Amino acid sequence: MQKILVARPIFPDVIERLKQYFDVDWHQGDVLSVDELTRRLADKDGALTAGDPVGAAVLAAAPRLRVVSNMAVGYNNFDMAAFNAANVLGTNTPDVLNESTADFGWALMMAAARRIAESEHWLRAGQWQKWIYDGFLGTDIYGSTLGVIGMGRIGQALARRAKGFNMQVIYHNRSRVAPEIEAELNAEYASKQDLLKRADHVVLVLPYTKENHHTIGAAEFAQMKPSATLTNIARGGIVDDAALVEALRTKQIAAAGLDVYEGEPNLNPDLLTVPNVVLTPHIASATEATRRAMANLAADNLIAALGEGPRAGRPPNPINPDVIGKARS
Repeated sequence: MQKILVARPIFPDVIERLKQYFDVDWHQGDVLSVDELTRRLADKDGALTAGDPVGAAVLAAAPRLRVVSNMAVGYNNFDMAAFNAANVLGTNTPDVLNESTADFGWALMMAAARRIAESEHWLRAGQWQKWIYDGFLGTDIYGSTLGVIGMGRIGQALARRAKGFNMQVIYHNRSRVAPEIEAELNAEYASKQDLLKRADHVVLVLPYTKENHHTIGAAEFAQMKPSATLTNIARGGIVDDAALVEALRTKQIAAAGLDVYEGEPNLNPDLLTVPNVVLTPHIASATEATRRAMANLAADNLIAALGEGPRAGRPPNPINPDVIGKARS
């Protein structure tokens, strides 16, 4: 029987599914160190991860490893050059979290714009004594301009929701989306600079790559409206968190909502000192239905990639499909 490692705690019923096909080593504690991950992968044919870093050294120490299934859309935790060189397949879990993540992006954007977290902390501290006409004045969502950077599936889901708020939608993407999608979303393509100048609410939904590192930093904050908000539901590292702290502290922008951070689960401690930011711990996809769908899709990818189950040899979501069928090198 082939051996796999499940490197994170996940739903027990998904583990039972995997046990129908594999000898399962299930790690249920804290995040594995790279050394421990390397040790436990040494005799494995496959692995299910959730953001665990897998690079050349890890792959070299696991000569039987043929597939690593990531329970996430993003896979910047994988060194794909090393995966390709070793003929190891990587898979991910797109689509099943689009709507939940878009919902959460809206929740975070609205909480930042309307100063919900800031006012709640003030109330809990016992400071609410009377109604104040200018207390916690925020910025409107309805009738404003939404700027989406990254118009993939989640970006499009965000833009679709803007119709109900009578918003103008502008977007920036690596490449322009099809005209019929623009028409459906009533979305206008804009340069990054133009979007930053015009948008009342900027939402980031682009993948993390070396090229996208610090897509938003001091120069970009200087181009935004003082009344604008920034929401990041993409990946940490896309925003220069230190520059964001300064922009919030000096009111260069009005507010921000963050679900992801540079170096998470660690975060820049200065973010905790500015009141005009809403902070959540990477939970944009965290509904039970969505997380179950992600776990089951990660299992489907792993089962199929290792030649088991009804889709044997045809995993639903290969990242580097060119290695399928090639011998491990």
